[in-house]
Amino acid sequence: MKKILGIAIVSLCAVSLAACGSKSAENKTATSSSSKVEKAVDKTSDVSSSDDDDYDYDDTTDNSSDDTTASSSDESVPTEYTSALTTAKEYSDQQHMSKAGLYEQLTSDAGEKFSAEAGQYAIDNLKADYNANALATAKDYQEQQNMSPESIRDQLTSDAGEKFTPDEANYAIQHLND
Repeated sequence: MKKILGIAIVSLCAVSLAACGSKSAENKTATSSSSKVEKAVDKTSDVSSSDDDDYDYDDTTDNSSDDTTASSSDESVPTEYTSALTTAKEYSDQQHMSKAGLYEQLTSDAGEKFSAEAGQYAIDNLKADYNANALATAKDYQEQQNMSPESIRDQLTSDAGEKFTPDEANYAIQHLND
């Protein structure tokens, strides 16, 4: 499920970037990719949570009531940076990622390939609740893989795993059965 959402997010980001000033040939490709993504999202929408229903994808609206991201209305901020911030928000909301995990996803060659500066801007300006993300991830591990609390803690803090801080993992374990 997470991989399908991840692929859909990656595709949506590619479509968004193509629509922001790419050549018309790229826009045609993006349009065909967009319809494929929409079909994939439609297939997964009935099993996904409704957390993303509250997210306003229109950057022209006033997001002052949205406490998750910094305002991107400052025209001096490069488009790549605001795109990275939007992508980070989507990953945080849908896949409940850690700060380190988000940065890696944004900047890695196997991920979104944003510049290190754009990735850092996104991390610095994303107002995510990483304790809540760790808890949501821990509950997923408990429910879907029947893992023990100590195994979950190890997975949450592992560099090969979720990369949450020890404090975030401790919070998750303490609230796992709430």
